[in-house]
Amino acid sequence: MFTGIITDVGRVRRLAGKPDGGLALEIATAFTALVPGESIAVDGACLTVEEVGGGGFTVSLVPTTVERTGFGGYAEGRRVNLERALQVGERLGGHIVQGHVDGLARVIRSGEEAGRWLMDLEVPEEVARISIPLGSITVDGVSLTVNAKPAPRAIQVSLVPFTLQHTTLGERKPGDRVHVEGDVLGKYVEGLLQARTGA
Repeated sequence: MFTGIITDVGRVRRLAGKPDGGLALEIATAFTALVPGESIAVDGACLTVEEVGGGGFTVSLVPTTVERTGFGGYAEGRRVNLERALQVGERLGGHIVQGHVDGLARVIRSGEEAGRWLMDLEVPEEVARISIPLGSITVDGVSLTVNAKPAPRAIQVSLVPFTLQHTTLGERKPGDRVHVEGDVLGKYVEGLLQARTGA
């Protein structure tokens, strides 16, 4: 479980394909005291630390994760948003994030407008359906608030200066793909309504 509050921006040191269609990633980080077996959200995807050393850690991605995310297109040197798993008793500064990426969104626009930095995203239908203005959405692991829905599959978010400085979202440009996770509360509401109405 995560909160969408990024606590380090790491860098991909090594990326290698695996015979089963998965990927092995080595990521440099400023995190200390990491242990094998713990969960880390990498650009919003919950991954398990396999090895620790040399100022970084390694993780393996199964083929399903590769298919649902953009990791297959990453390159060595790419910066990634990192968050360690939530501990009981910590402040929940963002929102409840599972680290289960629902799919890829396409950046429609990203830039300053009237003193605000706005990002418009074309999101998968299943994410658009459960997103509401002032609700939550996770973009590349970052907890954000939905400003508006300018089109049926479009989500608009606003990025504050701190987010631009301490995450990779300020580097994303129109046409880029980003990981998105819809609000888990919206998923449960939709699932319960579907079970009750059959629609």
